[in-house]
This record gives sequence, C-alpha cells and structure tokens, in this order.
Amino acid sequence: MSIEVGMRGRAETVVTLEKTAQAAGSGLVPVFGTPWMVALMENAAVQATQGALAEDEGTVGTRLDVTHDAATPVGMQVWAEAEVTAVEGRKLTFAVSAFDEAGKIGGGVHERFLIKPEKFLARVQAKLKE
Repeated sequence: MSIEVGMRGRAETVVTLEKTAQAAGSGLVPVFGTPWMVALMENAAVQATQGALAEDEGTVGTRLDVTHDAATPVGMQVWAEAEVTAVEGRKLTFAVSAFDEAGKIGGGVHERFLIKPEKFLARVQAKLKE
C-alpha cells in the first residue's frame, strides 16, 4: 500500500499535570501545554501513514506550523487529527487539528519525510565521530 492524499490518523490522551505548560516549562499555568499538543498532532500524522509503510520505512517530522487557540484544563480528554493533503516524492504534508471536549483548540500544517530508519540513524550517529 502507498501513502495517498486523504489518509487520516488520530491520537488522544487525557490532560494530566505532567502534560501541562507548567510541567513542560512553556508557561506558568497548569493547562494543556503547546509542546504536548504538538506531539499529539505529530502522533496523529504518524498514525495516518503507519499502515501504508513498508517494514524498512518510517517518517520524521520536519516542519510544523500551528496555532494553539484555546486552553484545556487538567482532567479533560484531548485528541488530534491529521489528514494527508499532499504527497510530493518523500515529502508528506498534513492538515492537523486538535480538540478537547469543548471544541477545537488548535490547528495547522505538518510536514514529514519518508526515511529508511537504518540509513537515517547511521547518518545521525556519524555526527558523533565528527
């Protein structure tokens, strides 16, 4: 199976104290932190394509342009959705959105690239020898 426009993924979690802006160091209040929202969006994008990848393939995030528009308190369920909007060679583009039980809390665009993890990690590890 190949990656196609329209593929969708979803990831969800419950906001805990560990997933707040305060805990991440990205803010001073105990509400769902933007770094955690971004991670949830990336996870939704991974879920959208995971079933279409060969055993020796993976993806890495390379760009994320999002807004975090509404705060979510501890204890509330949150989820992210991602949809493939473009496939250009190894570059994958997704529309991403995040929600809590009260409505949409953020959205934007995410890009990922198809990789061969073994080859990718060899290049990364070579940095240690430089």
